[in-house]
Amino acid sequence: MALTLGLITDLHFGPEVRFEGKLRKLTHHAADLTRAFVKTMNEEVHPDLIVNLGDDIEDESRELDLQRYEECQRILRTATAPLFNVAGNHDTINLGRADLNRFWQQDEVPHGPLHYSFDRADFHFVVLHTMEKKDVEVRIFEPQLQWLQDDLRATLLPTVVLMHHPASEQDLSDSRWFRNADHIAKVKERKELRQVFEHSRKVRAVFNGHVHRNHIDVIEGIPYITLQSLIENLEDDAPGRPSASFAVVHLSQDRMIVRIRGNDPARYQIEFS
Repeated sequence: MALTLGLITDLHFGPEVRFEGKLRKLTHHAADLTRAFVKTMNEEVHPDLIVNLGDDIEDESRELDLQRYEECQRILRTATAPLFNVAGNHDTINLGRADLNRFWQQDEVPHGPLHYSFDRADFHFVVLHTMEKKDVEVRIFEPQLQWLQDDLRATLLPTVVLMHHPASEQDLSDSRWFRNADHIAKVKERKELRQVFEHSRKVRAVFNGHVHRNHIDVIEGIPYITLQSLIENLEDDAPGRPSASFAVVHLSQDRMIVRIRGNDPARYQIEFS
């Protein structure tokens, strides 16, 4: 059975962000662009599920982060398709697991981990929680790696992994945000993580956000797909032009087609052996 997914990432509801003196995150467009994404999903794409890969907010304070995270989730939940969330690094600076579980409508485990898995049709989905220590490192710790091994061992289904930070080896030397900063872009344990994926022989694709660009790596036959931020400024400075990016993924047992729409389009096609 084929599935259609709508994916969005790095929405960054919150204050304007400049980097190296230039306007980079067009956060004032976040709400309108999120509504436009949902409208496209509801009226045109009709996906089987929607995935939010994290960084709903640009962190500022606990009070404002709660308000903005709630606003983002409220808009996303006007979609008719079920919503699945990934925790981003900005989401967890002032908000805790109980906060996110409440917004994700997972009240049955209000203090539970932010990694989980679920099945849809003939596919298994794994949501990982990569944890960033601001300006220091990005980690995925041994207990979660063990949980992942056990989870993949238990399923018989082809699997898609959803995470915020990349687990690939993409070259960031031309990145606006992470030039000379691999340590706060990529997961420190990415080699160990990829080995778990590879040894399972079940992982068909890995999707992430965080680095604010479109990119694909294929490592040991597994595609690692990075999606552009919804509000990234495609111009060099103000007034700017938002990427308005989101992805529509068509997934079957034989093939995956990823179409990234908006002002920074891309298309990837993967044939599964």
